Amino acid sequence: MKKIIVLFTLLLAMQHQSQAVAEGLMSNAEFKIRIGYSIGGTAPIGIPATIRSIDSYKLTPSFLIGVESMKTVYSNWGVMIGFHMENKGMDAEATTKAYRMEVKKGESVMNGLYTGHVKQKVTEWMFTVPIQATYKLSNRVLLKAGPYLSLLVNKDFSGYVYDGYLRQGDPTGPKVSMGTEENERATYDFSDDMRNLQMGIGAGVDWQVHKNIGVSADLNWGLNGIFKNDFKTVEQTLYPIYGTISAFYKF
Repeated sequence: MKKIIVLFTLLLAMQHQSQAVAEGLMSNAEFKIRIGYSIGGTAPIGIPATIRSIDSYKLTPSFLIGVESMKTVYSNWGVMIGFHMENKGMDAEATTKAYRMEVKKGESVMNGLYTGHVKQKVTEWMFTVPIQATYKLSNRVLLKAGPYLSLLVNKDFSGYVYDGYLRQGDPTGPKVSMGTEENERATYDFSDDMRNLQMGIGAGVDWQVHKNIGVSADLNWGLNGIFKNDFKTVEQTLYPIYGTISAFYKF
C-alpha cells in the first residue's frame, strides 16, 4: 500500500512538473498561420555536360499552408517551430546528350545513354517540420534560418523521351530510336525510387505590414537528393530548391 501511495505521489509530481514546463514553453509565445506559393525545381548543383539545354519550364501549383509557434529566448533572439503541409512540383523539358536513362518502350525496359528530348514531371506532397533560429531586426522585421525535415506522403517522378535515340548499355551499344508520336516515345517512372524523408535548410524574412498581418520570403534548399542512395540510373544528385512567397496572420 505504501508503494502505491509513493508511486501515485511521484506521478502527481511528474504531471505537475510537465505542466509547468509546458506553460513555461508556451508563455509569451507567438503563433502564426501561414499560406504561401512556391517556385523552384529539382535539379543538380550545376548543369552537367550531358544536359545540353533547358527547353521549357512551367510553373505548377505548389502551395504551402501551416502553423508556427515562436518564442523569444534571449533579447531579440528566439526559436520557431512549425508544421506545414505543402507540395512541390516541376514540369520541364530538356535536350540531352549521352544522358544515362532507363526507359520503357512497349513491353521492353532498356538502360543506356540517351540523346534527344526529355519531358519531366516531378510532384511531391509532404508534411514539413521547420525548426529555425529567429532574430528580430525590428518590431516589423524578423529574420529566420534553420533546418527542416519533410515526410513525403505522395511522390511522382516520371515522363517520357522523344525525338532521339538510346544507346543500350554503353556509347557503342545497340541504337534504339525514339520518335515524336506517342506510340514512338519511351516512358520512365522513378517514383518508387524517391526518398520518403527529405531534410534541408531554409532561411527567410517575415515582414509585418499591418497589425497582425504580414508577408514573407523564404528559400529552402534540400541537403540530400530526392532519390534513395542505391538508385544509380540518374547519375547526378537532384536537390529540391524552392523559394516561397507567403502571407501570415499572427496571434
